[in-house]
Parts: sequence; C-alpha cells; structure tokens
Amino acid sequence: MANGDKQDYYETLEVNRNASDAEIKKAYRRLAVKFHPDKNQGDKEAEERFKEIGEAYEVLSDAEKRARYDQFGHAGVSGGGFSSGGFGAGSPFGDIFGDIFGDVFGARPRGSRGRRGDDLQYNLEISFEEAAFGVEKKIDIPYAKRCTTCNGSGAKEGTEPKTCPTCRGAGQVRFQQGFFSVSKTCSHCNGEGRVVETPCPACRGTGSVRDKKTISVKVPPGVETGIRLKLSGEGGQGTKGGTNGDLYVVISVREHPIFRREDNDVICEIPISISQAALGCEIEVPTLDGRVNLRIPEGTQSGTIFRMRGKGVPALQGYGRGDHLVIAKVETPTNLNQKQRDLLEEFARISGEDATPMRKNFFSKMMDLFS
Repeated sequence: MANGDKQDYYETLEVNRNASDAEIKKAYRRLAVKFHPDKNQGDKEAEERFKEIGEAYEVLSDAEKRARYDQFGHAGVSGGGFSSGGFGAGSPFGDIFGDIFGDVFGARPRGSRGRRGDDLQYNLEISFEEAAFGVEKKIDIPYAKRCTTCNGSGAKEGTEPKTCPTCRGAGQVRFQQGFFSVSKTCSHCNGEGRVVETPCPACRGTGSVRDKKTISVKVPPGVETGIRLKLSGEGGQGTKGGTNGDLYVVISVREHPIFRREDNDVICEIPISISQAALGCEIEVPTLDGRVNLRIPEGTQSGTIFRMRGKGVPALQGYGRGDHLVIAKVETPTNLNQKQRDLLEEFARISGEDATPMRKNFFSKMMDLFS
C-alpha cells in the first residue's frame, strides 16, 4: 500500500491525536489481542489489520517518530529521516523522484545492485509466567538460501547463464523518446543482463532453495501480547551481496487460569466463605513467586483488595516489579440442608443493625430519598 493510501495511524489505533502515551499503549494492547492471528486463523483481513496496528504503534509509541509523523505524515517516518534539505538520499521525496527519473535516465542500473533479503515474521506463543520472567526459546525459521547445486546462478550444472540477447548484457535497453535518449530496464532479463536457458533442476532457475534454520530467541521479562522482538539479519538471505532481512518475533501470551494482568500488576480473585469473611482467617494464595499466607481481617467485605507489593510482573526494560492484588470474593452458600437453613434464619433473627452497617446506611439514604 502506498503511503498516500495508508490509514491515519491515530485512526488505526482508534485514539485522538492528543492521546497520551498510556492511552496509545492501552489501545494498542486491546486491538492487538482482538486481531491477533492466533485468534483469527485464516482471516486475512484480521492479519492485515494486526500488521497495521503494529506499524502504527511502532511510530506513535516513539516520541521522535511521532513528532515527525505529526508534522509530515507518513512521508516523515518512511525510509528513515530527512536530509538537510532538497530531495537528497536521506529525504523521503528522494526515493519518489528516484523511482520516476532513475529508470528513464539510467541513473540506477538494477542488475548491478545487491538485493536485501526479505523480512520475516514469526508468531511465538508463551505462557503467562514466561512472559513475566523472560524465557529463551528455540524456533525453526523457513527461509530461502543460495542453491548449492548451481551456486546461485540458476543454471543447470555444466551450463552457464547466457548474455541477454535483447540488452546484450547491459541490463537496460535504449530508445529514442522525443529529444531524449531513454533507458529502461530490460524486460527480457529483468535487468540482470543474463538469462538462464537451461534451469537448474534443484532451484528451477531461481538460484535459491527453501530451507530452515533453528535460532534462539531471548524473550525479556515483562513482555505482553503484541510486543515485537527484532532480530537483525535473521530474515531472508540477501542476493548479490545484499544484506539479510530481519526477523520479527511477535509475542502472544496464553491466558492464565487464575491470574490476569493490568500493566505490571497481577490480579487474582480468591473466594472466601461468609464465616471466613465475618470472623477473619488466614488463607494461602498463589503468586508468581509461589504460595503466600494472607491474613483476612474479620468483617472483610466482598471486593476488598489486598495488595502485596513487589510481587507482580517485572517492568519491561526497566527496574522494579508491579504488585500482586488479591480481591476477596465472599461466596454465598448454596444447596443448604435444613439444619444450615435453620441456623442462618436464627442468625438473621438475632442480628441487629450494628452487624450490617452498610445495609443500614443504604436503607437510611433510600428513606431520605423518597421521603
């Protein structure tokens, strides 16, 4: 998609242009989970949306890139930075004009340039604990490598590529256009200057074959779903001396059966009985560091939050950890037998308003409202 056709990055993340960094991060996390390929298998539209969201976040989460984007739009963040002025090599406009005039006047003979390898993407699913504390994973990456049968020439063993008869090895053809002598890339050899008459059976004339390599990925502590890890030079192999592409590892964190995460805090809801809430008790609760004893004071209400500082998720590329929050959920008993029912009815009969101050306060306010 051309830059002019791209959706506005703020619209992509569904935020206002004056959104804070925290709002941008929150929007990205929500959309990344919604459109993640693992949740939308086979949905090309969702896959494309996921890529657009990642691209938008990569720009808007970086203060310098965001400032350039706000001033110059997509042209300000495509292809690096600006030159000191004009349409030089560092300018995004330089590439535009180079594409138009480079072929016409023969400024960029394509056959003489190395081609950079393709960037690759790998979706890596890890557990909640692995995301919290980091992990090293071995992954198998498919890629195109130089064909050893023909040494990358594309020609069958014992033969060699022939000089292109159309451009005579120049990679370009010239013709007269008005007052100008115009050069265009040779369509017969695609600018290579040579053609393969007898293709190599191993690579079918392409000069490369599919293979796979095993690499190690170090996932840092504190990652979340949607985080992209860049491994420079681990992508597709370059040709004609071109550099290798990069590998982008996109993280997907599996849901935990007990914990959930908000920023760097871990939240866990613990059910307790009415008697435990009323009389107080000591319970054992799970944390990322193992089981910990927690004192529940008497009179604890449902929804009360107990904070264990420093037992949450480590900060990504930072210092310290979040907190572990335990939310007490008072469970109302069900399937009572007759004796249990009688005891509860007796308790209700002898209980005064002092035993339920919240209820007393609520009904007092309701009476004032309707009086």
